[in-house]
Amino acid sequence: MRIGELSHRTGVPERLLRYYEQRGLLDPVRRPGGFRDYRDSDIDTVRRIRKLLAAGLNTATIAAVLPCLRADEQRLVPTCPDLLADLRRERARITAAIADLEGSRTILDAVIDAAPGDIADGADRATAVGGRPRRFAPTYGEPTP
Repeated sequence: MRIGELSHRTGVPERLLRYYEQRGLLDPVRRPGGFRDYRDSDIDTVRRIRKLLAAGLNTATIAAVLPCLRADEQRLVPTCPDLLADLRRERARITAAIADLEGSRTILDAVIDAAPGDIADGADRATAVGGRPRRFAPTYGEPTP
């Protein structure tokens, strides 16, 4: 099947399918004239890629783990012994990133909560200019139009 049909059947834009190919996640057959010819199995591969991206894995990691996964109904099942250790490391990385973001949110909450009443009362009026959110200039919070 051509790239347009794969895009239609998976809901993934052609541009992303080409990107997956560049990253080594898909390997279509090249026909005379340079046309890509995808196999029916590539539909499942694209679905696996999308699930792994949604799980927070990057394409380099997906390229390494994809050959060691098979689909079993709606879930992905590891088939290589070393894969679980890799997946556990990725999970730990994601957990650490979540903790960092929660810490950042806590700091921002403390700064917001420390605002004096007159600033907090006017904050809603000052956050938008012409219906758009204001942006901060590089000089620590001076709003720009």
